Amino acid sequence: MIACEERNDETPICPHCQAALNKVSCRRLSSTFGKRYVYYCPGCKKVLGMSHRKGFWMG
Repeated sequence: MIACEERNDETPICPHCQAALNKVSCRRLSSTFGKRYVYYCPGCKKVLGMSHRKGFWMG
């Protein structure tokens, strides 16, 4: 298992425009089940990742 370490002394950078990411923009996507989001850089608007959150009854 890989450990996750919370770091407040570093600021991540956008892999596309190299800007410091002090915040990340997100937008909810339409979905029949669960909640889906796309996360993107607020500067260059390029996608950083997507997520899918299922309800507790969906596994």
